[in-house]
Amino acid sequence: MDSRYPIGDFAMPAQVTPARRQQAIEEIAATPAKMRAAVKGLNDAQLDTPYREGGWTVRQVVHHVPDSHLNAFIRLKLALTENRPTIKPYNEAAWAELADSKSTPIEVSQTLLDSVHVRFVQLWRSLKPEHFARTFVHPDHGERTVDWLLFLYEWHGKHHTAHITELRKLKGW
Repeated sequence: MDSRYPIGDFAMPAQVTPARRQQAIEEIAATPAKMRAAVKGLNDAQLDTPYREGGWTVRQVVHHVPDSHLNAFIRLKLALTENRPTIKPYNEAAWAELADSKSTPIEVSQTLLDSVHVRFVQLWRSLKPEHFARTFVHPDHGERTVDWLLFLYEWHGKHHTAHITELRKLKGW
């Protein structure tokens, strides 16, 4: 297993159906609770342990997820309200090195993720089938659909939760 991608790299589903979209939305809805379960009981030394050699610490991962999901929420709103908007990428590696990502108690980002996901999931659940075909432009990835964003963020939450759960298994925590 590649510790960078414990659940594999992101791939769009071969077939997108309303049921598959609903499954993705439910997985996104479950992300905050799954992240909380993954870090439950970890002490500061464990939180400051990288999930792999040269990788982020557990604390940085916990702070990265709401950073990323806040950006995704904004990108979704832009795609739904503007015609083919170009979104702003950000340097996630640089963000992870900032003081807030390296030293803030994880409860702050867990609460932020809870709050963002209440709105994120409400918005996902409100979409009509035609909304999933709306597009935005990502400067690094080109034109993408709302469907792509949905499935990327279904994967993203599971991906980072697995970083933590796999480290716990490896370390016997």
